[in-house]
Amino acid sequence: MENKIMPKVFGWMFVGLFVTFLTGYFVSTQEQMLATIFGTGWFFGIIIAEFVLVIFLSTRIRKMQPVTAKIAFLLYSFVSGLTFSTVFITYEMESVMFVFLIAAVIFGIFAVLGSVTQKDLTKLGNFLLMALIGVIICVIVNLFLNSSSFDLILSIAILLIFIGFTAYDVKKIKEYASLNALAEDNLAIYGALELYLDFINIFLELLQLFGKQDN
Repeated sequence: MENKIMPKVFGWMFVGLFVTFLTGYFVSTQEQMLATIFGTGWFFGIIIAEFVLVIFLSTRIRKMQPVTAKIAFLLYSFVSGLTFSTVFITYEMESVMFVFLIAAVIFGIFAVLGSVTQKDLTKLGNFLLMALIGVIICVIVNLFLNSSSFDLILSIAILLIFIGFTAYDVKKIKEYASLNALAEDNLAIYGALELYLDFINIFLELLQLFGKQDN
């Protein structure tokens, strides 16, 4: 199972990213949809739906039927695409594509490192989780401080955290496969969700750091 799970994981991750980017781009071209999503209470409902779906997938994945897990993952990818439309509104398309390529290269490098390393990355995972909690608290504080320099530091920190999570998550998925901790299809969806979140966060932070905004 260990040898064949990763192609499935990356395959589903790609499908999720495709759904998110396609949905985001389509919504960005529809003025009425944008007005409905961002000009009403729908936006907060969508954010809540994203959190609910992530928690649902993460906590119930062991007990789900494979088809339920797949539908939930695709639904999450679609819902995320609704808010992802801001990327195509804010940044030039050439910049989005260039940053996507950079994110893909960085993600690929650390995914390979996580796949081939023989080291136990458990301590790294614990450290990254604590660091992420700390950064989230700092992000909330900066909403009141509104410091651009602090925001830059936080973006770099978040980028480094999710780069680390990429290697850690790939290693964890392979370990789960070797232990048969989850049914194959469910593990593929679980792994795809973890790596999807890693990639999206790497992409968004790189975009914030290097993306060229559309005037």
